Amino acid sequence: MNYERYRLSRKEWLFYGFQGTAILGLMVYVFYRSLLIFFLLLPFGALYPLLLRGELKKKRLETLRLQFKDAILAVAEGLHAGYSVENAFASSLREMELLYGSDSMIAEEIRLILRKTSLNQTFEEALEDFALRSGLEDVRSFSDVFLAARKSGGELMRIIARTAEIIGEKIRIQEDILTATASRRMEQRIMSGIPVLIVFYIEFTSPGFFQVLYTTLPGRLIMTVCLFVYLASCLAAKKLLEIEP
Repeated sequence: MNYERYRLSRKEWLFYGFQGTAILGLMVYVFYRSLLIFFLLLPFGALYPLLLRGELKKKRLETLRLQFKDAILAVAEGLHAGYSVENAFASSLREMELLYGSDSMIAEEIRLILRKTSLNQTFEEALEDFALRSGLEDVRSFSDVFLAARKSGGELMRIIARTAEIIGEKIRIQEDILTATASRRMEQRIMSGIPVLIVFYIEFTSPGFFQVLYTTLPGRLIMTVCLFVYLASCLAAKKLLEIEP
């Protein structure tokens, strides 16, 4: 698997396509109240999965990063216990299968590395292949250090164990930052929904209050401007809370 590319499954197309259509219907109701506009914009709702593909890929990479952190920390423990590199990875595989399941991404990748080495491919080549496909800087860094340590012929076990600990600590800090900002991201989602809830509340308590905005040209222009301001504010808030790894 090339983790830099994300291919949507049929189930994801159906689920997120339906979700996009529902969001489109909600936005059209709040800002336009027009079936014609809804049907004209319907293709954009159906293509919503394409807009989400980047987010889905990012979530998959984040999951892989966290699993890789636990895997290399388990490798470091094995090396400290006196295992060879191959045996340390084999021990790590057993732990990852217990922790994340045998079909998890990291378990499949470690299993693939061990399978390649059993077929007379060097451990460095198998690890480098995973690093190239992973799309993660931490995996590439670990692979580069491993390759350099093997070539230099120095204290390989100590170098690899220390590198694994450093990378694992780095990922753990990133995880702590994401956890600390989780409440802010939830607040952002709630704040993004408040304008829509206000429209529903006023419409429920004072029917026809917004009627002029949906039946006149100036009203539709005002609502169009409001829609763009709303979308821009949601996008800006989301960007402010994004944390680059």
